[in-house]
Amino acid sequence: MKARFEEIITTWGRLCELNKLPSQKVSNNAIDHIDEICRRFIAASSFVLVASRGPDGRLDLSPKGDPAGFVAVLDEKTLAIPDRLGNNRLDTFENLLAHPEVGLFFIIAGHEDTLRVSGKGWIVRDSSLQSRFKVNGRAPNLVLVVSVEEAFMHCPNCMIRSSLWNYALWPVRADVATFAEAKVAHRALTKKRAPKMQALIDDVAQASGANVTALRSKKR
Repeated sequence: MKARFEEIITTWGRLCELNKLPSQKVSNNAIDHIDEICRRFIAASSFVLVASRGPDGRLDLSPKGDPAGFVAVLDEKTLAIPDRLGNNRLDTFENLLAHPEVGLFFIIAGHEDTLRVSGKGWIVRDSSLQSRFKVNGRAPNLVLVVSVEEAFMHCPNCMIRSSLWNYALWPVRADVATFAEAKVAHRALTKKRAPKMQALIDDVAQASGANVTALRSKKR
């Protein structure tokens, strides 16, 4: 790797030489609990990224989404995220068995600020908690419970620079492969399987849409 680049930074001292240290205002904006500001943000968020680390040290980032407010604030130190039916990969839960540390990144559609939360994650089965997350009469089999250790609002610069919510600046996606095409290519299947794979994906999406409708009706 070293031969490929002019310099690889390996020490804190060198890193500080090349970058300004954050101001006190930036350094001291983290809190160790979910306050009213964070609670209101989580209530409006329909999407969260969950970071975890596997037994091999490899990092994983898993997206979770449901209607706004799907992440429950049980108290100022505890969050709960239902595990919905999906591809049955248990990457996050498998990682928690080795390393309980997790990071959460909350996003609100159309909003430029974001919320970062970190702490310890637990794989929970609790009938009362599972019942709270029921959809169409079906409760999640497992719930990710996070014991909060740090929370802070992240500045909007990355959202502003990316123009993420500006439809007029969204990229043309004609050259982007569909999920079905990616599945066929990555699993080394014949291209004839693409239509069948797309049909399966569409069925799953339709079922997810029905669950979203049920969740929104439940909240009314």
